[in-house]
Amino acid sequence: MPHLKIKTSVTLSEDVLRDLDRLVDKHQDRSELIEVALREYLTRRAKEIRDAKDLDIINRNAEELNREAEDVLSYQVDLV
Repeated sequence: MPHLKIKTSVTLSEDVLRDLDRLVDKHQDRSELIEVALREYLTRRAKEIRDAKDLDIINRNAEELNREAEDVLSYQVDLV
């Protein structure tokens, strides 16, 4: 099912527009290129936010996780 397209207006600086036009080819227009770039950015940004939340959880629980790791390591036998 195709995505509904909504017309919008975006103001860009001349140098960004010039670079954009250099990347547009005969199989793509400005809107398509901007949409692809925005989708990639939004995907990357969502991952960064998830990673930051995961890191926060790990940091909040680091002391307990380290105690558990030390406990597990204490059961290891020296093989030498």
